Amino acid sequence: MKRFENKKVVVIGGTHGMGLATVKALIDGGAKVCLTGNNPGNIDRVKADLGANVSVIRSDASSLSDIDRLRETISDVFGSIDALLIFAAVAEFEPFDHVSEASFDRQFALNTKGAFFVAQRLAPLIKDGGSITFTTVTPATGSPTMSVYMGTKAAVRAFARVFAAELLVRGIRVNALAPGFVDTPSLGLASLTPEVRQEVYDIGNQVTPMKRHGTVEEIASGALFLAFDATFFTGIELPIDGGLSTVDCPE
Repeated sequence: MKRFENKKVVVIGGTHGMGLATVKALIDGGAKVCLTGNNPGNIDRVKADLGANVSVIRSDASSLSDIDRLRETISDVFGSIDALLIFAAVAEFEPFDHVSEASFDRQFALNTKGAFFVAQRLAPLIKDGGSITFTTVTPATGSPTMSVYMGTKAAVRAFARVFAAELLVRGIRVNALAPGFVDTPSLGLASLTPEVRQEVYDIGNQVTPMKRHGTVEEIASGALFLAFDATFFTGIELPIDGGLSTVDCPE
């Protein structure tokens, strides 16, 4: 029997990067997966690559009406689910004195409001004893240009702890995954030029004690550990960051 045989899982933001790697690991493990995305190109590629193995739904995680429609669709397709994993997020790295109201609102709408209401609306579909896994960011020291992004993720960290307390009565575990520098095509910095992204990549390798970026497969492994194996974990934030938040970086 495969590891995730008979498991039903929803992955929010599962069309690329860490979310897609998690979807692929779930499929390999025999799970039935419903994933969401909001980029038509990414959705088309995932449908072509994964075929009938998954249900792919276009859904904007910052839109409450989309989230409500998503809940109805998942209820129709799956009935109940075993785990919810939330990856969808956006980062716009700017010095604090350059942040616009529009940029601030975009990040909080998806990263914070979206994460909260996805978990709120889908929690009734999660089986007792199931799990919710949020995605935050490694709890390292504050970094320039990341004020709004770090603020959105600090709120999500708080959500995980309070949801964990409120869902104890149903045996639903709620935790947060906190990646460090991860090797994805955009590095989470789609708005930057390739040259600037390369600079950020080099910095990530330098400041991470293990002297490299994590892989999306390593992040997926941590996400699935929290979702299924960490049966005595709830309300925690698990850094997967090559020691960035815990170990002094050697020269």
